[in-house]
Amino acid sequence: MTEDPWANLKQFTDARIGLGRSGAAMPTREVLNFALSHAMARDAVTSPIDWTPIEKGLSALGLPTLRIASAAGDRSEYLRRPDLGRRLSDTSREALVRASEIEATKPDLVILVGDGLSSLGVAANTLAYMSAFMPYVVKSGWKLSPVLLADDARVALGDEAGEILGGKAVLVLIGERPGLSSPDSLGVYLTFSPRVGIKDADRNCISNIRQRGLSYDEGTFKTAWLLREAFRRGLTGVNLKDESQFLIDAEPGPELIK
Repeated sequence: MTEDPWANLKQFTDARIGLGRSGAAMPTREVLNFALSHAMARDAVTSPIDWTPIEKGLSALGLPTLRIASAAGDRSEYLRRPDLGRRLSDTSREALVRASEIEATKPDLVILVGDGLSSLGVAANTLAYMSAFMPYVVKSGWKLSPVLLADDARVALGDEAGEILGGKAVLVLIGERPGLSSPDSLGVYLTFSPRVGIKDADRNCISNIRQRGLSYDEGTFKTAWLLREAFRRGLTGVNLKDESQFLIDAEPGPELIK
C-alpha cells in the first residue's frame, strides 16, 4: 500500500486537500464525505433550534432569559427576506418595552443569542462560551439585561433590542453561515451605543468560535478586551482595532483585563 504523502498535512486542517482520484473522478469515499458535509451545512441552516437546554444552562449560570423573535414569519421567509430578520416582531418589541420599564437602571450590556444561519453552532457553543465569559462580567462589574434568545435573527436585531433596553453596548452571539467543514461555528458581534440603522462598520466581530476553531478562552478574552475598550473609548467598529493579541501570549483570563 502506498503511503499517503498528504497524511501529515491533513492533521492540521479541515480543508479538503490531497483527495486523490479514481480514474478521472474523485474516490467514492471523498464524494460521500462531500455529500455528508453539504447535508450538515443545509441542516444547520434549516433546522429549528431548541432553546430549552440553553435556557436551563444559562439559568445555572445565574442568567435570566427572555425569548423574542424577528419579524420573519417562518424560516423560509427568514432566508428569503434578510431585512425581516433585522427587525423585531411587534410582540417582541412590546415585551422589550415592558422589560425596559420595569428595570430601575439601564444595563451596561445587552446579550442577544440568535439562531442565525446555524442553529447547530448556537446549540453547540453558547453555554461553553457564556461559562467562559461570565468571570469577565463579574470582575468588571458589568450590569446585564436578561439574555435575549431570538428566533430567526440577523445580527442587526441586536441594535433594536439594545436601543429599547437602553444598553450601553450589545453583544450578539449568532450562528454563522456554515461552510463545508464548519457547520457549527458561532460568531460574536459587539456594538457600542446600539440603535436602529447603525452600520456594520460600527461593530466588531469575532468569528469561528467552536471546538475546532477559535477556543472559548481566547474568544471570550478578545470579547472582554474589546468590550472594555469600547466602554473606555465610546466606540466600536473599524476605529477599534483588536490589540488583545499583545496580551494573549500570557494565559488568557479575567486577571489580564484591568
